[in-house]
Amino acid sequence: MSLDVLIVDDQALVRAGFRMILEAEAGLRVVGEAADGRMAVEQARRLRPDIVLMDVRMPEMDGIEATRRLLDGLTGTKVVMLTTFDMDEYVYEALHAGASGFLLKDVPPEQLVTGIRAVASGDALLAPSVTRRMIEEFVRRPPPAARHLPPMLAGLTAREREVLQDRVQAVVFAYESGLVTPAGPP
Repeated sequence: MSLDVLIVDDQALVRAGFRMILEAEAGLRVVGEAADGRMAVEQARRLRPDIVLMDVRMPEMDGIEATRRLLDGLTGTKVVMLTTFDMDEYVYEALHAGASGFLLKDVPPEQLVTGIRAVASGDALLAPSVTRRMIEEFVRRPPPAARHLPPMLAGLTAREREVLQDRVQAVVFAYESGLVTPAGPP
């Protein structure tokens, strides 16, 4: 079975390089290219590729918004986000938008191909540097049993803790939806 791939990047040379890598592989077929997020959404809806290689930063519409839009109602297509910038905010936003993977553009060709196949088979994919940072963050957090309430919260009733947690969730939702933005330093 052949996997159909749509390549999305605003740089023609980058698209050509990815095309050469993918077309040299048995079982991978490049079915189209797009130079910006709007074209990506149109092409994906028309071509219905198995995988979309999506650049994060592009004119017209960035890759994160394009991912959000093309996956809305399009089943069977998976997105692997590509970027030259190894920034956690891109990783979070890409995964939140529905991307199945996140790789840096300097990934070796064989890892790109392996990653595409892994995502197509249902696995998630993160660049090794991203995975390392996530593991380091996980290790820094104390295990749930070791977490103790600070003295100022220890006297709260179960209902008071529940209300506090509900409000935290509301604040997180407000930030994620853009309703509230973090204030800068005074």
